Amino acid sequence: MTPRRRRLAVAGLAVAAGALVYTIATQFFPYHTPNHDEAVYLQQAAMLLDGRLFLDPPVPDAFRPWFFVETGGGRLYPKYAPVPAAMFAVGELLGGYRVALALIAAGVVALTTRIGTAVFDRKTGLLAGVLLLASPLFLVDASVFLPYLPTTLWNLTFAVAYLHADRTGSKRSAAAAGLAIGIAFFARPYTAVLFALPFIVHALWTLRDLEREPLVRQGLTAALGLAGVGTALAYNTVVTGDPLLFPYQVFAPQDGPGFGHREILGYSREYTLALALRSNAEALWVYATKWVAAGALGTLAAVLGLGVSLRRGLTPRQATLAGLFVTVPVGNLFFWGTLNTLGALDRAGDGLIHLLGPYYHVDLLVPTVVFSAVGLRVGWRTVRNWLANRQRITAQHVTAALVLCAVVFSGSAVAIAAGPLADNTAVTERYEQAYTPFENRTVGDDVLVFLPTPYGDWLGHPFQLLRNDPGYDDGPVYALDQRQFAVVDAFPDRTLYRYTYRGSWAPTAGQTVEPRLQEIEHARGELVRHQIALGVPQFAETVSYRLASENGSAYAATDATGHESLSLALSVDDRTATLHGGGIENRSVPVSGRETLRLTAFVDYGTGAGFSYRFEIPLTVENGSVRTLTPAVEVCRDGRLCDGEAAYVPGEHETGIAVETNTTTHD
Repeated sequence: MTPRRRRLAVAGLAVAAGALVYTIATQFFPYHTPNHDEAVYLQQAAMLLDGRLFLDPPVPDAFRPWFFVETGGGRLYPKYAPVPAAMFAVGELLGGYRVALALIAAGVVALTTRIGTAVFDRKTGLLAGVLLLASPLFLVDASVFLPYLPTTLWNLTFAVAYLHADRTGSKRSAAAAGLAIGIAFFARPYTAVLFALPFIVHALWTLRDLEREPLVRQGLTAALGLAGVGTALAYNTVVTGDPLLFPYQVFAPQDGPGFGHREILGYSREYTLALALRSNAEALWVYATKWVAAGALGTLAAVLGLGVSLRRGLTPRQATLAGLFVTVPVGNLFFWGTLNTLGALDRAGDGLIHLLGPYYHVDLLVPTVVFSAVGLRVGWRTVRNWLANRQRITAQHVTAALVLCAVVFSGSAVAIAAGPLADNTAVTERYEQAYTPFENRTVGDDVLVFLPTPYGDWLGHPFQLLRNDPGYDDGPVYALDQRQFAVVDAFPDRTLYRYTYRGSWAPTAGQTVEPRLQEIEHARGELVRHQIALGVPQFAETVSYRLASENGSAYAATDATGHESLSLALSVDDRTATLHGGGIENRSVPVSGRETLRLTAFVDYGTGAGFSYRFEIPLTVENGSVRTLTPAVEVCRDGRLCDGEAAYVPGEHETGIAVETNTTTHD
């Protein structure tokens, strides 16, 4: 193959990688993944495009995105460094965020072929690129908005430039290497250090004779690498006020590398060496059998390639690349993140590793595919020579046998890659159901939508698709369902909606929800009246009511036999809330300040069995008048789900269950 054809082959492989990753990103991950860090990076990318390092929401408590830190002044900043987000932002400038994913994937594949070529030869490098493209860990992680492949791109840029400088003595390449590893450090410091360690050892080895040329070259690399470190420290100073205090430390001081007590957001473990060894051994086993090209076959090929290289005697460059087999696994022993990706260690298929692979070990892919390429080439030649030396075996037999081996390996690679994609497709289908009201364009851009909080008081956790413009002035606005009147006052001209759903929010566990996007009315007056009509199923006998405020509660009951519906009125003034109608005498509770009024109607079938209608009415009393929002309605059969996962969805329930509400004001 001529040099020009080799370059075209590498370019074609890179383009194929970009096209494939873009297709996977758009078709398999249109709503993102269960790793909600994606929303963090995309929100950060939008901030950078808007020229912001901080968010300044009008009501910080109601607008805090997942993994954002709140400053004393109510400003918010992400716990992650801005490098991956900046790379995604470039994609948006070129036509869409996912364009960046395609470009990153193409770059990683092209650089992998360069490394394979620099360490071994061109054929090995090209085959390594093919194997990388067939690796599920690459295909999945390159197709999502997480920082691992973007950081790998900078690590590989460093490696290629370093190896070129080592071969040619180029000072420009040495400078480029330092710049690249500095950017990688800014992106993910620990990851960059683990990748750079074998190269640092190689650099020290080149300085053993204290010759001027390597001293100058390695000095350039080190100086520009340290410039990247300085940039990271400068960013820390701007954001946290302390150059040595990283944002992730502010968010969770016990979330960094190390043993002992580890903690983030109330979740904690005693991370011991024994636990580290067990969790990382499991992660590496999963990596070796499910997430490299052809799974166990690809790993065996890498072992063969490494063994052959050791027997032949590793060159310094080959030893440097092989060193990643040591630094990446050993370094990850000190970080409890691998344990968290596994979920329950004694439960197969648990944790994010099942859907996204061992992404903290993604830098292992490069030495794996390079040595796999060596092993496959050695194996190919060995089988071909062995068959050629057998009597009664013709050239056609040799060709058929080799083709069969190639088909088996390729088939295994396709089967291994298809597994994670199929698992993620199932999750995507559940997300699609949940986002139906937004996909159908039920609402426009001039709306304010209150979102539920199944995982705590965070935006983007889990609803990653529903993100705010950094200035809160372009497109829909999404807020948490707290301090609702302050949020309404901050956006007085927007139509109000409440997003709710019925079912347990557990898309990775096979659960699907039925969503509802309910338009809500903001009412204000001396008296606000909510008219409520409740459907009564055929065999219901009684309906009992409980009305509760922060200051008291009241009870009532009525005979439901023969009724198809019951009509109630809930009247609220600046002192009391009164329930009347529906066959009951007036029942009142005191109200004051800002609170949530709760009404529960239990429909009893006469045996103690039944279900509850549950209403939550946000209200606030101020200056002699009362303000309320349209009630949030649930239909509860299971008390465990009747707190945000039992929304009333019209048309989704059995005959007889129905709710209608109407709000009027009186001055």
